[in-house]
Order: sequence, then structure tokens, then C-alpha cells
Amino acid sequence: MARVRNWYNQSKPAAASLIWFISLITFYVIFRTASKLSTSSSIELLVSNGERLKLYEKMSRDLDEHGALFLKHGETSQSLLLSDLFDIVNGSVTPVLKAANPPVRANVLHLTSEYSLPIAKAVRDIFSPTLNEVIWFQNSELYHFSMFHASQHISPVPTSEEEIDVEVDAVKSVADQLCPMNIMLDRVVLTSTGVLLGCWQVTSGTDPVNIRSKLRNALPRAPEKQLYAPAILHTSLARILGHPKKLIRGWIHIVALNVLNIILV
Repeated sequence: MARVRNWYNQSKPAAASLIWFISLITFYVIFRTASKLSTSSSIELLVSNGERLKLYEKMSRDLDEHGALFLKHGETSQSLLLSDLFDIVNGSVTPVLKAANPPVRANVLHLTSEYSLPIAKAVRDIFSPTLNEVIWFQNSELYHFSMFHASQHISPVPTSEEEIDVEVDAVKSVADQLCPMNIMLDRVVLTSTGVLLGCWQVTSGTDPVNIRSKLRNALPRAPEKQLYAPAILHTSLARILGHPKKLIRGWIHIVALNVLNIILV
């Protein structure tokens, strides 16, 4: 019995050392794995930001390359005519409301009022004096980023209420896996179809490319062709349908820049 007790007392330091060694190895493995994941996420974010930059630069050239199609009541970016979307009633622009059958099912990220209200005020302050009768302002409470469509007007996907519940649960599951996204306003662009867009870059968090990829896996019945490029992160601020009351030299080209300057101040 004395021998057993003696062996036990001698083995305690060795066992403690082994436990500390295993703990150290485990910590090192976890640290290395986390570092690799962090590095991988940073690289993915840099790549996606580069893709977004290319998209925004192309969008910035759209007006020069195609002209002001909105002054000719041309098509929108979603193959609809402006007259399909808006009408001018008693000197003000009014949306044309139509029931979608089947309904559009869109997953969006909302911009909180802390940021949407100052942006909306800047847009109104610049455009109202000269374009009040030919401009539609997006409701600041509805500023959003479209991420993924389970059904859309171009490729409608009929579904039952039970199937919608399944979709909702699938989207919630994706949302639970996402890290908070921190973003910054890169530029404001006026397109050839008259849409004033806020274009954003991601500084940290889950990239839109990854969000859309996860939603694609979660919603296998969704239209194969989505409405937007995977990397893009933009929100509609307003839509112009006609000429300003006072013709300002180069007004089409300076309005977006003025909005951006006021927002950033």
C-alpha cells in the first residue's frame, strides 16, 4: 500500500505536466485555425471589395456611355418601362402599384434610420428645389440592400404557405450564422435609367458574396438568375424621370457628386 501511495505521489507532477502540455497544444491549434480563418476572411473581403469597385466604376460610366435614357422613358435595369413603375399625377411622381402574382419573395438588409434619415435629407435638399415634380424619393424607412430573391417578377416561383414557412426557417438559419457587417459609403451614382444609387463597401463582417451563397444553398428552388451581381451592395435613394425646372450646366453629372459630398460632411 505504501508503494502504491508513493507511486501516486510521484506521478502527480508528471500528469499535471501532461495536462498542461495537451492544453498548450490545443490552444495553439485553435489559435492557428482562427488565424487562418481570419486571414482567409480578410483575403476574401479584399477580393470582393475589388469586384465591387469594378462594378461601381462601370456603373459610374453608364450615364456617359448610354445617355440619359430616363429622359426618353427608357427601360429600367429590370427590363421594365418607367411608365410601368411610375406616373406623374398632379405634378408629383406616384408609384404605379400592381399586384405581383405570384408575390415577389425577397431577402433584404435594412439600413437603420440612424443612417437613412441623414442620407434622405441630403437627397431631398439637393433635388427638391429643381426636380420636385419629376423625382420619386425612396422612403427612408425602406432603405435596403437586396440580397437574394426566392421569387421575382422575371422568374416567378409559385409556392404554398407551408413552403414559405420552410423558406423563412431556412433564411433564419442562415442569418444565425452571419457576422455583423460593417460598411461605408463608397460613392453615389446616377444611372442612365435615372436611379440614384448609394454604393457601399464592406470593412468587416460577412461579405455579401458569402451571404448570397448561403442563401442560394438554403433556397434551392430560387431563380437561377438573380437580379444583381453577387458582390454588389447598393441601395436606391431616388429615381429621376424628367428635366429640372432650371437647366443647370452639366446637372446630370454633378448631382450625384453633390449628394455624396453632403452625406459625407
